[in-house]
Amino acid sequence: MLARYWRKKQGLGLTLLALASGGAQAEQLFTDEQAKAMANLASSCIHKEFPNVVKHYFLGPQDVRTPKELYPSFYGCLDWHSSVHGHWLLLRMLHKAGDKLDSDAIRKQLDQSFKPSSLTGELAYFNRPNSGTSFERPYGLAWFLQLTTELRQWDDPQAKEWLKRLQPLEQKIVANVAGWLPKLAYPIRVGEHSQTAFAFGLMLDWAREAGDRDFETLLTSRIKHYYLKDVNCPLAYEPSGQDFLSPCLAEADLMRRVMDKKAYQKWLGDFFPSLPKDGSVDWMPVAKVTDRSDGKLAHLDGLNLSRAWMLEGIASAMSDSDPRRASVLAAAEAHKEASLPVVMGDLHYMGSHWLGSFATYLISKRGI
Repeated sequence: MLARYWRKKQGLGLTLLALASGGAQAEQLFTDEQAKAMANLASSCIHKEFPNVVKHYFLGPQDVRTPKELYPSFYGCLDWHSSVHGHWLLLRMLHKAGDKLDSDAIRKQLDQSFKPSSLTGELAYFNRPNSGTSFERPYGLAWFLQLTTELRQWDDPQAKEWLKRLQPLEQKIVANVAGWLPKLAYPIRVGEHSQTAFAFGLMLDWAREAGDRDFETLLTSRIKHYYLKDVNCPLAYEPSGQDFLSPCLAEADLMRRVMDKKAYQKWLGDFFPSLPKDGSVDWMPVAKVTDRSDGKLAHLDGLNLSRAWMLEGIASAMSDSDPRRASVLAAAEAHKEASLPVVMGDLHYMGSHWLGSFATYLISKRGI
């Protein structure tokens, strides 16, 4: 049964929020204003080389290179992972809201990034000795797989060509992750890039879309090994001062992907025993952002966005009659109201280079 929640949002127009236990997408994904704003955020930075944060293992003086020389496709948007999910944002927009945008200009940008010669350079970086297997693991790798997931789901001739070009790098990334998982003794429970729960969700979504049963089986097994016995997640300890992902919510959003609904209801009760049943919202206060020009403090805007989509994901796996569901949805709505207007406003580059991707993931109900 589809439960619709209509709400008038200041500056955002009328947005339909649709959640279904079967995973249906929202009937209207983006307003014209949202589509243009999100696309502009990404298109303005994917080929902007500086400023840049390079995470690079130097093997010798010959490795002193510019970002574009190191990463010929994904050198913009301040860092590699933000460039990758900025490209995903543009693909998502073309796929779901292309009629609202200058699609030809965006396609030209993407085709420039996905040139075979540039992608050969990207693959070469992953084949470097001593550093290629751990580069951008797991966060950037997960976003890359989200990018190719989008291409697989889009019935478009150019998208099929881009996917073909990206597949050698995709295969390398999957092989790296598959080699790492059996050696990862414990999950990584932080609120930033190295967190495993969020990354595993994107990777699992890729495996199912790509039909990679071996990787899906391995990943599902490791997810259950890491998380299935977890109880009493300490939500009261969140957030940390520079989180952009909730360790507790990300885990709960991940586990709905590997359990049937009945088992998930039981697991969720043990994991979040204090979830309110009265529809209240104050059990999870919205994170406060004090300085959006500080790259680390600005993470909290992303936390509000990711909390919203994770809460919606959790709610999608709950029974309509579950008394806890109203409070989960109320908290999702509060975080959405606090965060989406920020992305639509005048952002500092410390937020604008990445928050559009998080807003796009939320608005388009990706992963649900």
